[in-house]
Amino acid sequence: MISKDMTISEILRRYPQTLPVFERYGLDCYDCQIADFEQLEHGATVHKADLAALLEELNKSIS
Repeated sequence: MISKDMTISEILRRYPQTLPVFERYGLDCYDCQIADFEQLEHGATVHKADLAALLEELNKSIS
């Protein structure tokens, strides 16, 4: 299960199928150096994405 405390790169390493979800929400952080350190919650805030909806879609994509 994906949580808001996981880093973006950790999510993508474990679950590469989540990439389209990140793209839909405008989180292109996976392509930058900070992805190794940026938690999902922070990335969602910076990109003004709805964290609850993002988490729901990410978790659906891995089930």
